Amino acid sequence: MLFSESLKKNRDFQTVYKKGKSNANKYLVMYQLENNIGRNRVGISVSKKVGNSVVRHHLTRLIRESYRLNESRFEKGYDLVIIARADSKKCGFYEIENALLHLGRIHNIIYRKD
Repeated sequence: MLFSESLKKNRDFQTVYKKGKSNANKYLVMYQLENNIGRNRVGISVSKKVGNSVVRHHLTRLIRESYRLNESRFEKGYDLVIIARADSKKCGFYEIENALLHLGRIHNIIYRKD
């Protein structure tokens, strides 16, 4: 990811969960918290309830790639935690990408494509 880095520490995830705003759609949940560092930090979480390790890793890769390809459309300066819901295991790349962009528009952190 060119403009972003990963959220890795549990403490960082917990801060975003407690202080951030969340919105959801059928496939994903997104938490957003302003970080004032001029770049985004993205964390992805896929629970064991979604599926086995192969399914969870596949979803993680789909979400990360969807974000990477649309990274320039997101405003900078936010910590984002993206959580996959159980229904997302049936989705392909385009459904995940559309769900991610939908949540970005709901949070008003995505530039509209004109």
